[in-house]
Amino acid sequence: MTLKDTVKDAHLPSPQEIKEDVVAASKSSLQSLRALVAGGVGGVCAVVVGHPFDLVKVRLQTAEKGVYSGAMDVVRKTIAREGLARGLYAGVSAPLVGVTPMFAVSFWGYDLGKQLVKSLSTVHNDQFSVAQISTAGFFSAIPMTLITAPFERVKVLLQIQGQKHLAPGEKPKYSGGLDVVRQLYKEGGIRSVFRGSAMTLARDGPGSAAYFATYEIVKRKLTPKDPETGLPGQLSLPAVMVAGGAAGIAMWIPVFPIDTVKSRLQSAEGRPTISGTIKSIHASGGFKAFFPGIGPALARAVPANAATFLGVELAHKAMNKMFDSDVE
Repeated sequence: MTLKDTVKDAHLPSPQEIKEDVVAASKSSLQSLRALVAGGVGGVCAVVVGHPFDLVKVRLQTAEKGVYSGAMDVVRKTIAREGLARGLYAGVSAPLVGVTPMFAVSFWGYDLGKQLVKSLSTVHNDQFSVAQISTAGFFSAIPMTLITAPFERVKVLLQIQGQKHLAPGEKPKYSGGLDVVRQLYKEGGIRSVFRGSAMTLARDGPGSAAYFATYEIVKRKLTPKDPETGLPGQLSLPAVMVAGGAAGIAMWIPVFPIDTVKSRLQSAEGRPTISGTIKSIHASGGFKAFFPGIGPALARAVPANAATFLGVELAHKAMNKMFDSDVE
């Protein structure tokens, strides 16, 4: 067969097929963009609600033994030293700047993960199985780590510097998020800025898998189903908040020891190693030493993640109403 015959026999897409492909590609891109925007909205909600809890967790994780007697002691001493708003929201600039793209990328990655799962396996009536949701959730942590690791490094350093008792006239080491990045880069280059990336992925991979799977499972159980089709009916916002809170708890419980190692690694001076940090934590109090601050973390998980998913769902609803009303 000649090249001419091959070209002649080849199937060329019709104008209708090209149009359908363009529409499908545009729809997929728009869906990803909406996931990005909705995730950013959810991230801002999470920071506003959850930052004080996170600050208490980090200070318990990084303080020397005996500095604090518990979570409430951290709150009392923080307010006494630094004031209410400034104390409990110390280091909030880093997560506010970082969490918006971090959550945006997380929900975008989750949406991308679902599209990937859909292309590699069978999804019935657009209802993903728990295993499929977990896979998509794990995938979301991969691109998110590129943003999470450096911003958490900055956040942790800003949060713990408030614990130091300053001499009269002495100024804090860091004046803000950008100053932290500048000093870290000067001290150890880009590696110093991204210290803790491996532990961040080790935490967020399985954590995100549990996070999104739990959210979808609880939401499905609480959302009423259409009696005719059996598919989920009108979205219930209280169900969203309950499911979001449950997702936050499910995410933290299995990965909290990894988070402790990450916090210690990111706050330590010099060039600590993962194995050295783990040995140091274990030597300070055995297995129990990997769980300081788990109370505040779980207490934060419920309102912060309820706010996150509420923000995400409301953002999606607003965008659907804004952009799809004309189509309908």
